[in-house]
Amino acid sequence: MAKTLREITEDVQIIEVIGDIDIPISGISYDTRDKIEAKGCFVAMRGTTFDGHTYIHDVVARGAHAIVCEHIENPKEGITYIKVGNTYDAIAKISEAYFDYPSRKLKLVGVTGTNGKTTTATLLHSFFRERGENVILLSTVENKINDDVLPASQTTPDPYDISRMLRDGVDQGAKYAFMEVSSHAIDQRRISGLYFTGGIFTNITHDHLDYHKTFEEYSRVKKQFFDELPVNAFAISNRDDKQGEWMLKNSKAKKYLYSLNDEADFKGEIFQSTLEGIEMNINNSPLHVPLIGAFNAYNILGVYGALVLLDIPEDEVRSGLSNLKPPKGRLEFVKSSNGIFGVVVYAHTPDALEHVLKTIQGIVSKDAQIISVVGCGGDRDPFKRPIMGDIAHEFSTHTIFTSDNPRSEQPEMILEQITERLPDDDVWEIVVDRREAIERAVAMAKSGDIVLVAGKGHEDYQEIKDVKHHFSDQEELKRIFGI
Repeated sequence: MAKTLREITEDVQIIEVIGDIDIPISGISYDTRDKIEAKGCFVAMRGTTFDGHTYIHDVVARGAHAIVCEHIENPKEGITYIKVGNTYDAIAKISEAYFDYPSRKLKLVGVTGTNGKTTTATLLHSFFRERGENVILLSTVENKINDDVLPASQTTPDPYDISRMLRDGVDQGAKYAFMEVSSHAIDQRRISGLYFTGGIFTNITHDHLDYHKTFEEYSRVKKQFFDELPVNAFAISNRDDKQGEWMLKNSKAKKYLYSLNDEADFKGEIFQSTLEGIEMNINNSPLHVPLIGAFNAYNILGVYGALVLLDIPEDEVRSGLSNLKPPKGRLEFVKSSNGIFGVVVYAHTPDALEHVLKTIQGIVSKDAQIISVVGCGGDRDPFKRPIMGDIAHEFSTHTIFTSDNPRSEQPEMILEQITERLPDDDVWEIVVDRREAIERAVAMAKSGDIVLVAGKGHEDYQEIKDVKHHFSDQEELKRIFGI
């Protein structure tokens, strides 16, 4: 049975209605490039280059008989117009209502922070799949309903797609869903219609300042996610991050902390970190996980805490986590026949790159070289570029700076900014072509050395002048290694 316009807008803050609000709605649309459903509802969105309000008369002519918008001009007789303050907020709440509130029919947990979102969300999804349970994943790398994969184009999908995928998952028996929640998604109200059972904060470092302009604003937006959690949800945060406790300050949710350094609800201690994984304690119980580095120990603590708060017995949590694998492009290892280790990692922030390099330094022999291949994406925060250069130079034996996803920028200009503060020495060089850079790094390596290819991780493309060209760091390493 079709829902009425009144039913799908009951959670929306309505300013004005012109026409009949009790009409049935056959579908929802917000992009004029898509099919407009006859007797459907069109939500006029303001984008960076297009404004849906300018196409209202067109979508009406194509069959829409309900319009949700921020201003009403020249209303047409027989069409219902609903004026709202924010159509981004409205589309999220309308979508959730249209698909009959799927986020309330399972346990939805959001993961936010600068680094670790993908690993945390993916490990949670993998844990339940290993148990044979139905579960949904919404992440940067991929969207999954159980084991069925849909490619992801952005960290958090559009509201309509989120609710549709949750609905599909619920129809397939999903009891849990785990979602990366980006600062863009929070700020753009893409998640405002969702009901979260819990939220996890990983950490925060300087990132996305091209969008948020200041670190303070970036932090405020992240915090907003926890401020808006319902009273019966849980909020779990990294106490060791300088913003970790502040993130939960005004949250109505039940508050929990995890830490490697201080007392916390979920207290971890690392005994050993090798290429084989981490040996650690959590709440005085031993655990081995096949991930490396302190930053992954933090991810494990967040996962552990969330699973316990989802009422999974702790002995089952420990046994399940001991068998999990890292997500694609999140510190993946490839070994050549002559003993060279290739490492692919999605370390595209200064903090993430430093963590990875320090981790590798701590687990390789003193004689081993760390040869890093590093770049920075175009049309993204330029302030981090020289910092990335400094970190790569400081913690690598040799660094080859190369093109990442230049997008609309010239790669040479990006590389100039990355290296502008580096001394004139022989431990770094520029090789613009990424394939040549990886080949150069491997050629310099000997048995026991590490070739770290950072920045793109799971991505299997390079974006150059708005065109995506197939390119996989994993494939390149395997090709050079003869695997």
